[in-house]
Amino acid sequence: MSTATYETIQVAREGHVATITLNRPDKLNAINLKLVMETLDAVMALDRDASVYAAVITGAGEKAFAAGADIEAMSTMPYIDAMNFAHHGHALGLRLENAHFPIIAAVNGFALGGGCELAMACHLRIASENAKFGQPELKLGIAPGYGGTQRLPRLVGKGVALQLILTGETIDAREAHRIGLVNKVVPSAELLAAAEQLLRAILAMGPLAVRLALEAVDQGLEMSLDEGLLLEANHFGLLAATRDMKEGLGAFLEKRAPKFEGR
Repeated sequence: MSTATYETIQVAREGHVATITLNRPDKLNAINLKLVMETLDAVMALDRDASVYAAVITGAGEKAFAAGADIEAMSTMPYIDAMNFAHHGHALGLRLENAHFPIIAAVNGFALGGGCELAMACHLRIASENAKFGQPELKLGIAPGYGGTQRLPRLVGKGVALQLILTGETIDAREAHRIGLVNKVVPSAELLAAAEQLLRAILAMGPLAVRLALEAVDQGLEMSLDEGLLLEANHFGLLAATRDMKEGLGAFLEKRAPKFEGR
């Protein structure tokens, strides 16, 4: 794993679980290029580490996960820099989405603009009761640039996504849960504990099975049904040849907890 010292994020490890904390609390964890590049570096390093089975991304402080892009920095960007800023954001979103392990966004407060887009690139989202979500870019004369026009419709449907994007409306955690943007809403004080509980449930599964299930869902969404089913069958066959499959089936028949090895 990378030994880099980061300025805008913090990375911690506990066993097989990594936690990335967006760490610009004085700016409500607003996203600038350095934060994007440091988060990308950290996720790439974790993705190269086979001992990482899951990760959580959250924001420092109690007010924000990430309150959007750093408007001050964006206000002086020329065209080419703005386009590159979007490309780097896309690279981060794809790296999160395609990680070999599940990533949970623990949303503690504002997740607006790029913050909402960053959360949407994670596999699962848990929100505190005080979380707020939205894509307010049009209010500034710009449009979502970190994947919001693509991931939001995939998560909540075209009509709801267009309403949120075109009005710049901010919604609370309960509404985000109702429309399918987040998986679960919990009291603020229980946010990280709820994320850890979900991770424990995932970590009890076979790690190879988790990895291939993630791949099948993510890649299958971009395929025809026939192609997706073929991918699923290939993964099913691959897993049938693993020691973990034999352990899982054996443990079930013997009525005991399985001891997966990731091979």
